[in-house]
Amino acid sequence: MTKVSIVVPVYNVEKYLDECIESIINQSLNDIEIICVNDGSTDSSLEILNNYAQKDKRIIVINKSNSGYGNTMNIGINAAKGEYIGIIESDDFADTKMFENLYNIAKDFDADIVKSDWYHYWSKNKFSRKNNRISPAKALKLTNSKMDKSLLRIDPSVWSAIYKREFLNKFNIRFLETPGASYQDLAFSFKVFALAERVVLTDKAYLYYRQDNMNSSVKSKTKVYCVCDEYNEIDRFLNEHPNLKSEYKIQEEINRYNGYVSSVLRIDDSVKPEFVKVFSEHFRKEYDSGILQEEFFKKINKKEFLTLIQNPHKYIKVLKNIERRREFNKIRKKIFSLHFRSGRLEVTILGKKVI
Repeated sequence: MTKVSIVVPVYNVEKYLDECIESIINQSLNDIEIICVNDGSTDSSLEILNNYAQKDKRIIVINKSNSGYGNTMNIGINAAKGEYIGIIESDDFADTKMFENLYNIAKDFDADIVKSDWYHYWSKNKFSRKNNRISPAKALKLTNSKMDKSLLRIDPSVWSAIYKREFLNKFNIRFLETPGASYQDLAFSFKVFALAERVVLTDKAYLYYRQDNMNSSVKSKTKVYCVCDEYNEIDRFLNEHPNLKSEYKIQEEINRYNGYVSSVLRIDDSVKPEFVKVFSEHFRKEYDSGILQEEFFKKINKKEFLTLIQNPHKYIKVLKNIERRREFNKIRKKIFSLHFRSGRLEVTILGKKVI
């Protein structure tokens, strides 16, 4: 059996595709299959893929009409034959040791998931900054979300991990197939961490997540309610698993609140009021039900939350302050960041850990 199947969803990425594919075919782990699913590209992406497939028999090209990211990913996962499945977005690229190292960790622990840190990458000046979302204190230890709920708060970066194919198939974990949608890694990521019994983290970073591809679907300002679809799917999933709902419903609402804040900051000003209305109605209902108690407000600013449910129009002004804080933190993190985790101080300057 092939050790790792790497699924690459492709749509109009001719500018970045060579860098992506080269980083995969040059992996130090040779026993891989590379499943490239072309989602009806109208540029030269399919031609690029076919040229690589002629040179490397590990590459499988699946060409289909445009149907969206979720369906594209599911076709790739269903075609996979490997023991583990990895995902690389076609505008990103990977360190050549990525899959060898993740696979070796997976075998050492018989893991359902091995999750690594990642880099934010800017093409213009070829600058990368380690994300620092995974603490060294939590690395290389067997865990799961029952032991550590923070797993459910990790950014839904599905492409910085490998997943045991048997585990995905056992629970039929797939992407939501909403045509033309964005954020379709949200529900997938929540499900895998909620269900996995054997999770291993590594603080090593391997995947370079490109920040300046303006064609990325997540940057679209027209896909206003896609994020709602994903959280509604998580609700459906939790209702199907009452034991998980009792454990993780509050965490899902924390994630939803933060996800909606990020979405309303991204979308066009003309649709902000309507989205905030939907945002407000959902959380007013949850608050009135009495479910949002101390655990929720440990993570969510209660004053801002009450403004949302009591005065949605005023909340739009609150969001401007949130946006300013986030922009300031983005700039600061590019230059300098300081983390104190599990008794360890980490100092990072210009993306490089120095202490």
